[in-house]
Amino acid sequence: MSRDGADSESKVSGNQANIPARIRRELDIDDGDKLRWHVEDDGTLRVEVVQQRSGTFSEFDGYDGDQETAVTADHDA
Repeated sequence: MSRDGADSESKVSGNQANIPARIRRELDIDDGDKLRWHVEDDGTLRVEVVQQRSGTFSEFDGYDGDQETAVTADHDA
């Protein structure tokens, strides 16, 4: 396989492969995101990033306990 035009490459170790940092930054891949793997009829591998942004604690500011909330009205999606 030719390396010409490759964005980046990494090794597979124990059935796991690392995503190079430059690609993670460019595609905004973060902890909790999923990768969907597709093998095309011509053998081309396509990877789709499924970002997990809702339901994570990445933007959680915390709760100081001083404010009353209506749990079902304020927090249930």
